[in-house]
This record gives sequence, structure tokens and C-alpha cells, in this order.
Amino acid sequence: MGRVIAVANQKGGVGKTTTAVNLAASLAAAEKRILLVDVDPQGNASSGLGHPRGETGAPSVYDLLCGEPNLDEVIRKTDLPHLDLIPANGDLAGAEIELVSVAEREWQLRAPLRAAAARYDYVLIDTPPSLGLLTLNALCAADAVLVPLQCEYYALEGLTALQRTIRLVGESLNPGLDIEGIVLCMVDPRQNLTEQVTSEVRSHFEGKVYTTTVPRNVRLSEAPSFGKPILLYDISSKGAKSYLDLAREFLMRQEKSKDAAAAVAAR
Repeated sequence: MGRVIAVANQKGGVGKTTTAVNLAASLAAAEKRILLVDVDPQGNASSGLGHPRGETGAPSVYDLLCGEPNLDEVIRKTDLPHLDLIPANGDLAGAEIELVSVAEREWQLRAPLRAAAARYDYVLIDTPPSLGLLTLNALCAADAVLVPLQCEYYALEGLTALQRTIRLVGESLNPGLDIEGIVLCMVDPRQNLTEQVTSEVRSHFEGKVYTTTVPRNVRLSEAPSFGKPILLYDISSKGAKSYLDLAREFLMRQEKSKDAAAAVAAR
């Protein structure tokens, strides 16, 4: 059974979709079976993998939210052999309004994505930059949350709010939900603020912050316009190296967690 990881941050422009796409691609390059689910109405994760946001009516994550969990109809292949995608389309823009009157509206993604987890090593969910019903569905479906964080003051405020939301969801809807890890993105070591924020985050979230950081990188910014993850656009770039390193660290952490859980079970 694979793990379901929501990639979330209520603040936009922090590298959330970039991290979802490129971590998924890097894990696929490590021959892990990966499904990326685009739950953001902007559809940037879909276009970043060569599947521009489709017209209304095209099979997409919207169908899963509407209770039609036919995975084979909504899953799309990508240019990477081990990476599949459930795309967003135009219907998703109105999904939050439609979900308001639906019974158990926060649970619509859980069953289909748990079914998907039986077929993949990891299911990554790219969420909207908000804490609405789409993000809540992702949090209720997830085993854990990966938080991309830009090294600036306002990002810290957003992280505090997100942490509170994750705690509330874990207490009332999805027991055990917690932060899987925090990824520092768009890092510029020349700025003093970067060092200050990095130090504060590592201090407050000891053990949660990844050692690997993602730098500001022009090639990383260019890749989405070509519908490619950075590995296929420019594998020699600093951005590609960072996400490959992040994937390695991610997998190492997963193995340590499994070993720790096995040790507890054996007692």
C-alpha cells in the first residue's frame, strides 16, 4: 500500500506546484510508481507535465470529487515511465461551491485516492493555495503533508496557520495527520533574511525540515512553459540536482519511518 502525501501551503508563490511536479518526477526517475493528483483549479501541475488544463467535461479529478471514482478513465500517462497524472480541468473551478451541499463533502477524494495508493508507491496531491474544501479533501485523503516554504517572513505566518489547520484536521477528521516535512524553496543564500528564516524554521520544527533546499533557478522557472519537469528540460541545472537530492532524502526518511514502525510493532 502506497502513501498519500498532500503538498500544501495556503500561501501562493512559494514553490508548491514546482515541488509537487519535480519531486514526483524525481521519485519516478528512482523507479518508484508515482501518481500526481492536480487538485488546484489553476491546473499548473497538469500543464507542467504536458497536460494543459482541459475543457469542461474532460475526465479529471473533478469526476473523483463528484463520486465517480473510475481511476482508469482519469489517469493520464506522462513522458516519464513511472509517473502518472490525474489532471485538473475547467470544471474544477466551481467544485468548491458544488461541494458545499454534498454530504460528507470533505471525504470525496479519500476513497478513490486510497484505491490509487494500492497501485502506486506514492500518491502526491498538488493543492490550491488556500484552505478551502479542495484542500480539505486533500488533507482528509492524505497520510501526511509536505510543506514547501519560501524563506520570507509572511511565509512563516502562513506556516503557522497551516500547522493549526493540519492539527484540527488530524484531531477531528483524519487521525494521525501530521507534517511529513518542510522543504525550503527559492532559497537565495545571498540574502540575510534567508538565513534568519531558515534558522527559525529549523529551530521551531526540529527534525521536520529537509536538509536539501531548492535554490532560485532560472531553468526551473522556464521548465513549466515547455510542459516538462526540470529533469526532462535541463537535467544539468541546479534545480534538477536539488530535486533529485530531495527525492533521495525523501526516500531515506520513508525507509527510516518504516524501520521505526517495524521496531515498535516487534516489541
